[in-house]
Amino acid sequence: MSDRQNIDAFHAVLAEFDPTVGKIALRVRALVFSVLPEAFEVVWVPQGNAGYGTGPKKMTEHFCWIAPAKAHVTFGFNYGVELSDPDRLLEGTGKLFRHVKLASEAEVDRPALRRLVQAATKHRVPPPRRG
Repeated sequence: MSDRQNIDAFHAVLAEFDPTVGKIALRVRALVFSVLPEAFEVVWVPQGNAGYGTGPKKMTEHFCWIAPAKAHVTFGFNYGVELSDPDRLLEGTGKLFRHVKLASEAEVDRPALRRLVQAATKHRVPPPRRG
């Protein structure tokens, strides 16, 4: 684990949820790091979510977030409205943000979801910070 990740804080967020939701959230987190191993993770325990980016700055460097809920995990994309989504996974009505609600671990393994993460890591965010 690098200093860019905070698994202990992420587990603190998951402690409030059913273990099934926790497993889904951990799988989504693993997906993010499998696509961009050097991603920065910023966990907001009081808010119950975590953001991921090419650097730690939420408004300029983050591309996605994970927010557990009672029966699913919301996996959001900061510029989701601008991402190609031919499989129509993304939901939402905001100006930029879109999300996918994941109710099972199997849903995390969809190739279309991985493609969204891959695209998000390069869309409107700077290249990953080094060092």
